[in-house]
Amino acid sequence: MLAVEAIQPWHWGGFIIGICLLLALDLGLLHREAREIRMREAVAWTMCWFTLAMMFAASLLRLQGQEAAGEFVTGYIVELALSMDNVFVIAMIFTYFGVPKRLQHRVLFWGILGAMVMRGVMIWLGVELVERFHWILYFLGAFLIFTGFKMAFGSEEEVHPERNPMIKLMRRFFPVTNYYDGQSFTTRKPGYFALTPLALVLIMVETTDLIFAVDSIPAIFGVTQNPFVIFTSNVFAILGLRSLYFLLAGAMSYFTYLKFGLSLVLVFIGFKMLIAFTYKIDTLLSLIIVAGIILTSVMTSLILGQLRGQDPRDEEA
Repeated sequence: MLAVEAIQPWHWGGFIIGICLLLALDLGLLHREAREIRMREAVAWTMCWFTLAMMFAASLLRLQGQEAAGEFVTGYIVELALSMDNVFVIAMIFTYFGVPKRLQHRVLFWGILGAMVMRGVMIWLGVELVERFHWILYFLGAFLIFTGFKMAFGSEEEVHPERNPMIKLMRRFFPVTNYYDGQSFTTRKPGYFALTPLALVLIMVETTDLIFAVDSIPAIFGVTQNPFVIFTSNVFAILGLRSLYFLLAGAMSYFTYLKFGLSLVLVFIGFKMLIAFTYKIDTLLSLIIVAGIILTSVMTSLILGQLRGQDPRDEEA
């Protein structure tokens, strides 16, 4: 049996530097010019990020053993699945602001950087709270169960940028143009700078991710309390969100039962947290249950959609 190696600061530094290099390559070389992301490219990037995540899981298996690797894969699937619900909201934001398709990748790129910082802070705070007040896991478990039922039986999300406090604040203190200036978030006016609508879109995407993180961060604590696993699984899920958006945004309404599946995942993880002190559900079993619920909800949506004569390609058109 391989010895488990403790996570050192250089592991954190190496991971963050590696991710920054990948993002720099993405924006600086592959997407320097704003352009529309086609379906084939979205599929390729989705597979690329998924492959990198699984390669990281393999390295984690050698570094910290089967338990940590299993927790990473489970956490990654949970976070990625919850991100799929975020895709629909982002699509509504882009539609509301009339963002040209060629500019959407740029917004999502910078949105990812902000999301990684925000989630990093939330994860650090969560780890500190759990270490000091272990009973908080009970509260998080109950919160996830409540959120799961609310997701299953609540109303559909609606986008109301005019109610967003950050949008109101930016409009109050900064002039905002009513037109886009290429891929710039600001534009120069005679004697002053002004924000473009693209900046408001970025703010909406960031605040939306913050709202979704309130659900997803407690969920990952139901899978593991290993801060390195929590952070890395979140980062890989966020990185995959961009390509996932371009892959699924036009067909999200086709996945009718996905939201119900996600609600079951949240309820299961919440239940797992509540019983953790008396009975620990095996990591592999948790992975099988989570993956099974998501796969079942997706397949049910596809099969019933076919029976109703619904085709996802119609949504993309």
